[in-house]
Amino acid sequence: MRILVTGATGNVGREVVAQLVAEGADVRALSRSPRAVVPVDLAVGDLAIPTSLEPALSDVDAVFLVWPLHNADAAREVLDVIAKQVPKVVYLGSGGVVGFGPPEQIQLLRESGLRWTYVQPSTFAVNALWWTAQIRAGDVVRGAYGDLALPMLHEKDIAAVSVRALLDDGHDSAIYPLTGPEVLSQAEQVRLIGEALGRDVRWQEIPRADARAQMLADGFPESFVDVLLDAYEQMEPVAVTTTVAEVTGRPALTFRQWARDHAAAFG
Repeated sequence: MRILVTGATGNVGREVVAQLVAEGADVRALSRSPRAVVPVDLAVGDLAIPTSLEPALSDVDAVFLVWPLHNADAAREVLDVIAKQVPKVVYLGSGGVVGFGPPEQIQLLRESGLRWTYVQPSTFAVNALWWTAQIRAGDVVRGAYGDLALPMLHEKDIAAVSVRALLDDGHDSAIYPLTGPEVLSQAEQVRLIGEALGRDVRWQEIPRADARAQMLADGFPESFVDVLLDAYEQMEPVAVTTTVAEVTGRPALTFRQWARDHAAAFG
């Protein structure tokens, strides 16, 4: 079975490639750069230019599709090109696109003529890497909304569910809402990162305006900072799901495990 993995150099895509290879699948990675370093066959193409995907789709049985397109028309064009050559797609959804969220994305999949699975992740644990600069500099992370509780999801679990949907039968037209196994505040996440490092790292709550300035100093683009802080202010509690365990046969990985896996990034 040959599988095309888009976003193959990203946090989730790298894991999908690694897990597929471990399962013995024939994997092809899609990148816009001919110089991308991947451990499998490399195909060059750009999802923003749908016709550029045609060579990469040759002799492919399924596509892992990471959605980079923020409107329905562009997404429809990509799905049309895929459907001409490939029978199956596993789509990593995104809830952060105004006017093109999960309902619209799922509807396009239903209209595509493809066999499809929709993987809908909650907050990525890898977002905690945003605090890398502060943790490297000391034992205090300064930010706003420290009590905001999120079910942090390990990228390995997103990949594991996607791999099962790519390789196994029984996942057609499935919608898989994924979360980590526990809800943790930002302050608790910081404490667990410190535990993985053998340090007493703690959260310091600061006013939103100061948190905005801190994020800009940490290198975040201004447009992203305001959107993120607005989302944090308005976010409703997210219920923990058991989807990872149901699909993969093992419990979802904890944030403590994620922190251990990524301790070197904070060191």
